[in-house]
Amino acid sequence: MTAQDVSTLKAKPIDFGAVAKDLLGTAVVAMLILVPIISHKSVITQYSLVLETRWPTIAIIMAVLLSVRLAMHLFVWNRAPKPVAARSAGATKVTWTDTVAPYVLPVMIVLAILLPILAGGERRPIDLGIYILTYIMLAWGLNVVVGLAGLLDLGYVAFYAVGAYAYALLSTVYFPYWFGDGIVPWAFYITLPLAGLLAALWGVILGFPVLRLRGDYLAIVTLAFGEIIRLVLINWFDFTNGPQGITVPKATFFGLPFTAGEGGFAAFFGIEHNRIYYYIFLYYVILALALLTYYVTNRLRRLPIGRAWEALREDEIACRSLGINTTNTKLTAFAIGAMFGGFAGSFFAARQGFVSPESFVFIESAIILAIVVLGGLGSQLGIVFAAIAIMGAFELFRELNFLEAVLPAGTDPVHFRMLAVGLAMVLMMRFRPRGFVTRRQPTVFLKERKAVSGDLVKEGHG
Repeated sequence: MTAQDVSTLKAKPIDFGAVAKDLLGTAVVAMLILVPIISHKSVITQYSLVLETRWPTIAIIMAVLLSVRLAMHLFVWNRAPKPVAARSAGATKVTWTDTVAPYVLPVMIVLAILLPILAGGERRPIDLGIYILTYIMLAWGLNVVVGLAGLLDLGYVAFYAVGAYAYALLSTVYFPYWFGDGIVPWAFYITLPLAGLLAALWGVILGFPVLRLRGDYLAIVTLAFGEIIRLVLINWFDFTNGPQGITVPKATFFGLPFTAGEGGFAAFFGIEHNRIYYYIFLYYVILALALLTYYVTNRLRRLPIGRAWEALREDEIACRSLGINTTNTKLTAFAIGAMFGGFAGSFFAARQGFVSPESFVFIESAIILAIVVLGGLGSQLGIVFAAIAIMGAFELFRELNFLEAVLPAGTDPVHFRMLAVGLAMVLMMRFRPRGFVTRRQPTVFLKERKAVSGDLVKEGHG
């Protein structure tokens, strides 16, 4: 592009009449939303129920909202387009991301392995690591369905629930009945693969009715599937114990419980009993499961089935014309993604020691899908960054108790965490619509790897 062409790229003139009209419309819509929710609050006193008004709060929110909207009009939406550099026929320029990218994953794995040591015996960082790794594993499993096969699944938490209840029922009811109480300390290791297989079976059961569906219709059916599973868990009281949940045995170190008495983990190894050993053990278990998920999904992507998933994602009609069996391709995507959800659910039940339907609501599916989308569809590393950002932000809001001094009485800062995460997602979709990581290594290449323009593929580059 020449200097003359660059000089012609000027900011659009601001139409203040249109801006005023837009701000007025924004104010009307905001008032319709805010007034029913915020304007009045019922307060129970000793003798009566009092209705308090909160108009100053609405005025502050409106002022902030209109200020942000006006700033977007002035500084963002009227900017001049950036000049597009002409492509040279020579070698592709190597950027700093190309240099650093190969070392990011090994460094993160080393840091993950060393986290219990770096935590210095503190339980909370290890608990947070378990929490984040569980969602990373779930997101990697969902990435097979959404990121690779291009099938929008809003009911992924159903497979999470199947894995958790498989462990709960097998370890508390069926295994003791079939084999005696002596098998209970080993229940986690026996049930873990069975939970994955049962979840994969339910993935196939979900896959058959949705073979002809795509896009919004597929999302609605999978959402309904997730809600059906949750309602079954609530109402089938004789089988699942309903809303009361099931208390389950916690995981052991190959049959050694983490107890202070004789026959426990500490006594066997001749060390002083400390509860932190149990959390370190759980951390390394979920780390191993997450790394297994990463390895398997990465290998599958390079196999013919993985290339079939990517072909299905790009164009199903072209995929069929090439002779690919789309029925088997979809079913394998649902089954494999569900299997990893079942593994994570079994671990969740063993970690918590209790499962109930309240742990498997729709918001869990939404959070897992948000991690996949924000990380970048098809990007394994991007999912790690997104999980750390989202789940870390949830925990960060627990430390903002000092805001209670400026917030209205009775307001807990934790309640704003979903609002903050939602705002962050909106900003991400505005400024980085392809997620944290937009560059991919191509699955198949001839002679050398070449980046493919994001306009040509749905998931980004490569």
